Amino acid sequence: MTKLGREDRRTIGGRSWRRGHGAEWLAALFLMAKGYQILAFRLPSRAGEIDILARRGRWLVVVEVKHRADLAAAGQALAPAQLQRLIAAGQAVQRGRQSLKNLQLRIDMVALAPRRFPRHIRGVGSDGA
Repeated sequence: MTKLGREDRRTIGGRSWRRGHGAEWLAALFLMAKGYQILAFRLPSRAGEIDILARRGRWLVVVEVKHRADLAAAGQALAPAQLQRLIAAGQAVQRGRQSLKNLQLRIDMVALAPRRFPRHIRGVGSDGA
């Protein structure tokens, strides 16, 4: 395995950041077409960053976006510890915004892969609805 120099890491990191940012925009457009209202992108909280914060009906939805080489890999990319951080981040956002306190929190994932239609997985790690 070769070591990456500082310049190589920055280039690769920048490419990953751009790909991730593009994937989040694509996921947001997909969700808007399904009737979701996008409230925020890359929202920082003490528990971690929320890729997309959205609302639909009585649901406040924390959306994790995963872009991988294929949809199966993307769909499997959410670890239990990350799920717990997303729940904590969503709860922190709810506590901080009066207008969101009465909504039910749900964690969703949008899985993306090249040349594939996005897959929206509702209620990751729960019964969801």
